[in-house]
Amino acid sequence: MAQRLVDLLKNQFALAVLETYAQHGDETVVLDPGSWHEVCRFLRDAPPAQMNMLTDLTAVDYPERDPRFEVVAHLYSLQHGHRLRLKTRVGDRTGEDVRVDSISDLWGSANWMERECYDMFGIQFVGHPDLRRILMYPEFVGHPLRKDYPAERIQPLVPYREGINNEKLPPFTAFEGMPFGRQTHQQSGPLGSESDPELFPEALDASQGRNPEA
Repeated sequence: MAQRLVDLLKNQFALAVLETYAQHGDETVVLDPGSWHEVCRFLRDAPPAQMNMLTDLTAVDYPERDPRFEVVAHLYSLQHGHRLRLKTRVGDRTGEDVRVDSISDLWGSANWMERECYDMFGIQFVGHPDLRRILMYPEFVGHPLRKDYPAERIQPLVPYREGINNEKLPPFTAFEGMPFGRQTHQQSGPLGSESDPELFPEALDASQGRNPEA
């Protein structure tokens, strides 16, 4: 069924479709970046397509290519059960001024996916309502999934942020999950009171009256 979508796009956007191919049964359409948003809107709204779910959006870095980056989106139709992979290629080999239109106004799930793509690859999504880092901290320099990012690079140390709520939130208890802040793995109280038994098993022994060295 996805081949029908490919044919539909070739008929509707002949100049925007740069390339099509299939691999392992999955159809892929490569688009001109200037038509990225328009084609995505068409696939969402057109009755033969009804691609109402954006299941994934990411990027791939090919330093030897020009354009260097591929932005990749996977679309799915809940009504028809067909899927399609869209790609567009942006940016030169320097990796500067890498831009493509945001599709966060078409699918809400694109909001955080585009933020991750910006954070990891440095791709600017024009029109995104809140384009900022989502995995790395704001002071982080560079984009760690670019192939030319130095693995040995030392990032600037940042001071601990005071005055923010970094405690665990329900439904987590004191010994579940991780608090939303920097970890010191130090005991937070006397043995047997607030110490995490997984990090400090001697606290559990002491609270139960056992000698950990016996």
